[in-house]
Order: sequence, then structure tokens, then C-alpha cells
Amino acid sequence: MLSRRNVRIKVMQMLYSLGRDKSLKYDEALLRYRDKVNKSFELYLFNLLYLIRVAQFSIQDAESRRAKLRPSEEDKKFEAKLATNPLILSLSKNEGLYRLFKQYKTESLLDEDHIRSFYNEFSKKEEYVQYVYNDNQTDKEHEEMLLSLYRHLCANELFLELNDDTFAQWEDDESLIIGSIKKTLKALPADMSFYEAYKPNAEATVDFGELLLRKVYHEDEALLKVIEPTLRNWDVERVAIIDMILIKMALVELMTFKSIPSKVTLNEFVEIAKNYSTDKSKDFINGILDRLLKQLLEEGKISKEGRGLISD
Repeated sequence: MLSRRNVRIKVMQMLYSLGRDKSLKYDEALLRYRDKVNKSFELYLFNLLYLIRVAQFSIQDAESRRAKLRPSEEDKKFEAKLATNPLILSLSKNEGLYRLFKQYKTESLLDEDHIRSFYNEFSKKEEYVQYVYNDNQTDKEHEEMLLSLYRHLCANELFLELNDDTFAQWEDDESLIIGSIKKTLKALPADMSFYEAYKPNAEATVDFGELLLRKVYHEDEALLKVIEPTLRNWDVERVAIIDMILIKMALVELMTFKSIPSKVTLNEFVEIAKNYSTDKSKDFINGILDRLLKQLLEEGKISKEGRGLISD
């Protein structure tokens, strides 16, 4: 589930912590990085379980309507279709998924009052009313209703706050998690072990992420010697901390990971700079990396393997 960009961001954050907190040891930073990686999966489970529980609340809605002294015709006809949605059923009957919820104690993070509130708000939507009282829904309509429910949650300020309060990295992982939940819903009913695809991938998080973290940290002085001549009129001390970290990371990536096109590396770090550094950082970093790339190519220090990568 984690993309290389998400991994780069987590590595950047650990390098920043190592630079700011001199008492922080590398091994401890590595453990924090691994925890951040695992938290992304927990965040995915958190969103998925909230979706399931809000859908299942339609059962309580149906029971409340039947318990009325004078139920209306709508109350009598109401069915908990959101809970019996075949896609929700495929999730709620997935024992492996619920073992993960238990392992990560996801249920303990949810709030019943919030679940009720989210459901009650969604139940007022015309599309939901039509879904409940219309018969013979297609698989596509079942899917679209769950996507609509999740979009409703993601548009709810309280739901976003819950994610942010529960998981410090929500701001970094938000688009990743939302995209992953939508992908999950669109693929349902899926293989019972579908969630395996959303667990941390060793190729991205270990082979790429941990190696990137280790090399930037342990080769700091050597990297600085390569970078300094390209700064021209800039004093190293005047370069923003985040900017220098991103430049060092890009330099290691260019020289170490032969399967990643050079242009991809440059573009990725410029994009990260847009979101995590100063307004002028993207242009500054782009200029430095462009000069570094030309220099490294001339010195034969960049070797790319794979179709379409040789000329990058």
C-alpha cells in the first residue's frame, strides 16, 4: 500500500528528528520509522472498520423503527440494506480481517456515539433513502452506495479530526488511505486475504526505505562534500534543514537505486519540497539536483538498469 513517496516522507521525518535531537540514536530512529510504516496499515484498518460499523448501524435503525408505538409506512418498509449490502457482508464475515482488528485493537479506537452520528447524517441523504426503498439493486449500486458512505465520512470534519487525533501521520497518509479504501471497495467481493496487499511491502519499506535512511545518515559528510560545490553563492549553513535533507536523500537515491529513473527521483523530491518546505524550496532544490545530476552523469556515478532507464 505504501508508495515510495510515502516512504520518502517518513525517511525525511526521521532524518529531521536525528538532526534536531542529538540524543536520538540511529537505531531508535529506525524503530520509529518502522512504527510509522506499521501505523499506516493501522490507519487503513481504522478507516475500514469505521465504514463497516457505520453501515452496520442500519440494523439498530431498523430495530428502533420497529419498536415505535406508531411506526409509519416508511418505518415498516425500512430494511437494514446497508448492513446486508453483500460487499459489507463479505467484510464482516472475513475472519482474517477481524483477527487483524483484534490484533491492532482497532475496535477500541472507535466511538459508538460518533458511529451513530455519522450514520444518522448519512441516512438523511436522498441517495440512501432511494437505496433503502428501491428493490433489486445491482452489484454496481451496492458498490456505489458504500463509496458514497465513505465519501460522506471523508467530508465530515469530525471524522477527519478522529483520524488526525488517533494517528499523528494522518496528514501525510490521508490521500494514500482514502485511495486504498476506495480501491478495496471497488474490488469487493475480494479474496479473503485481500488485506495482505495493504500491509507494508518489504521492497518499498525495507529494501528502499531503510537503505535510504541508513545511507543518508551514515554517509552524511561524504554527501555534503558532493553537494557543497553545487551551492555556488549559498552558504551551507543558510540552506534550510529540510532542503538539505531532501537533497541528500535525492543524491543517495540517484546513485543507489538503479531501477528508479533519475527524472522520477528529481520530480519526487521537488514535489515533497512543495508540501514540506518553504515557498522557494522547490525551485532551489530543482536547481541543485539538476546540477548534481549532470555532474554525476559526467563522472559516471549514476548507473541505471532496465528498459527505458539507461538514458535517464
